[in-house]
Amino acid sequence: MSDITDKALLPAGMQDGLPPEAAREATAAARLVSHFDAWGYGLVKPPLMEFEENLLYGPGLAMAEQTFRVQDPISQRMLALRPDMTLQVARIAGSRLSHSPRPLRLAYSGQVVRVKGSQLRPERQFGQVGAELIGASGPAADVEVVLMAVEALESIGTQNLSVDLGLPTLAALVVQDCVFTNDQANDLRTALNRKDSAGVAALGEVMGERPTAALLAMLNAVGPAGVALKKLNAIDLDSDAAALRAHLAAVISGILSANPRIQLTIDPVENRGFEYHSGVTFALFARAVKGELGRGGRYEAGGVGELENATGFTLFMDTVLEVLPKSEGRTRVFLPMGTPADTARKLRAEGWCTIAALDASCTTSSDVEAEARRLNCTHLLENGTVRELN
Repeated sequence: MSDITDKALLPAGMQDGLPPEAAREATAAARLVSHFDAWGYGLVKPPLMEFEENLLYGPGLAMAEQTFRVQDPISQRMLALRPDMTLQVARIAGSRLSHSPRPLRLAYSGQVVRVKGSQLRPERQFGQVGAELIGASGPAADVEVVLMAVEALESIGTQNLSVDLGLPTLAALVVQDCVFTNDQANDLRTALNRKDSAGVAALGEVMGERPTAALLAMLNAVGPAGVALKKLNAIDLDSDAAALRAHLAAVISGILSANPRIQLTIDPVENRGFEYHSGVTFALFARAVKGELGRGGRYEAGGVGELENATGFTLFMDTVLEVLPKSEGRTRVFLPMGTPADTARKLRAEGWCTIAALDASCTTSSDVEAEARRLNCTHLLENGTVRELN
């Protein structure tokens, strides 16, 4: 391997952002943040690293296995490189902004790094853009963040969106009075994640008739919101689980009342990726890609103080870019040597991307045009007039 090739080699899951894709991502992220701002969400900018015990506090423990750690040579304390920005926003809300009026609306944009990629997202570093609504417990808060996420994605050109709603804590409430060994609890979690009815039924003697029947019915209550919610409502649930189901029904009603075009589906047993969530969750999909464009839901936020109700979402910019319409190449005008600076400034003010000649050897018109084409220019400034290159 050559020295140049060796220096270009990057760790698995890491990659360089190159033109024009890096610019597309930056532009899309800025437009999304601007959309959140129009809803009243103020931008925060957390640091790349924090003290480990602060970042992986409370709900943040769910991300511990995905977190890179390094020792700070100044304080001699362990630092954590952020695997997710939601945790940091929750920490900011519970500490630096603890005295700000609630509900608190915050937005963010930045890069995160994780120890491992997944099958659908092998990247270990990627951009996140998102928003958090902190200090509101009612269904209206969940409705707001879902509507905002959908409208923000549509505003940058995303089409054929669908929203998959979930209740990852519902199964836990159904079996909260059951006594499991660690192996049995793991077997149940695996069976639910795989939608394995036989695996759930195999634990029927441990759980009892009523919880088993409820879980099996929940596995069948999957699909378009209208049909799935009817099946979910028919299940015999205790008061806590029934209240969570009613919250989901209110969220669905609020979303469809505000925007009946949104495609809603329900999966009441999906838990993967929602380990620190505590209520209604959602994942955003588009027909053109397999992976999620983003995900979010209800959780308990807090920094060094008391936990409080929160809901929000994170968009994954690498996946979002896959569904955005390809932008047309920007018009680039080549400026021959000696072009006045005022002329160049005027062209840039008009929206042109100017590429100035740096080689004084290009003197003939054919040399200048050849150089313009070599540098991928679409136009050439000739005798004070911009001419398109065919």
